Amino acid sequence: MSALVAKLVLATGIDQSSVRRIMLSAPRRYKSYYIAKRNGGLRKISQPAREVKVLQRALIDLLLSDLPVHRTAMAYRVGTSIKDNANAHKTSGPIIKIDFTNFFPSIKRSDWADYCQKTGCLNDPTEIGLTSSLLFQYQKEHASQRLAIGAPSSPMLSNILMYEFDSEIESRLQGTRIVYTRYADDLTFSAPRTGYLHDVMKIVRETMRAIPYPRLKINPDKTTYVTTKYRRSVTGLTLSNDGRVTIGWRKKRELHAAVHNAKLDKLNAKGLQALAGYLAFVQSVEPSFLSVLRNKYGTEIIMKIKAANVKKALR
Repeated sequence: MSALVAKLVLATGIDQSSVRRIMLSAPRRYKSYYIAKRNGGLRKISQPAREVKVLQRALIDLLLSDLPVHRTAMAYRVGTSIKDNANAHKTSGPIIKIDFTNFFPSIKRSDWADYCQKTGCLNDPTEIGLTSSLLFQYQKEHASQRLAIGAPSSPMLSNILMYEFDSEIESRLQGTRIVYTRYADDLTFSAPRTGYLHDVMKIVRETMRAIPYPRLKINPDKTTYVTTKYRRSVTGLTLSNDGRVTIGWRKKRELHAAVHNAKLDKLNAKGLQALAGYLAFVQSVEPSFLSVLRNKYGTEIIMKIKAANVKKALR
């Protein structure tokens, strides 16, 4: 029995033969469904079977959580949020945002195997094979196994396998006054003036060709360049020209209307729960605006809205 399998047996309480069987069959033990994307189209979500999830989570604790993630990677990390991603750019000027096409499904089983061999995080070919099976899904639209959107291990693994990309980008930007962050498949670059950003796209494309894995493609439809003359947003938050990160005036106007409707008892339970969730988000991003709502509509209605989330959690 390999050392890693022995650790998984101890961590999960599943017997050795079952652990190996689950790991080997894991690529086909997913249930898939589709959800609508915000900007149109459908996104495939693939949930692994319960026993596969148990082993994936155990592998996170035993191995993945100890592997390096670059400091510019802002998503899927404890203690970081979309606000941290936006804060990195709040004192800059113009920004360029670049998006990868089909980010998770572009990361292949072979990328993990190559990473293991290059870094030595796993040396036993059997362990590399077993973890590869556990971490990647068989998808009929692809010839090779891919990272699934919906597996608990996929977010962390994507950051791990993007470490070399993030490191190379940061290295190429040294001394340029350009700030770089990556939130999953969203790359953001900002600088004091437009001229600093002239070569960003070239640098990204050269880095994509230079790194051995993963092989990614840029989504040209989501590549945007915005100056301070227009509304600059980073992962859904607005960068104001006075150096603040806000939820933006459009969302504030919507929240004013929603809280007003709640005060008039015009929101059903589902609407109150959705509003409560967004107020919790506001509390973490721009707490001063929550104070504005409380002062205008009263503490009592804000507490009533928050209570809707508590009732949902207790069900």
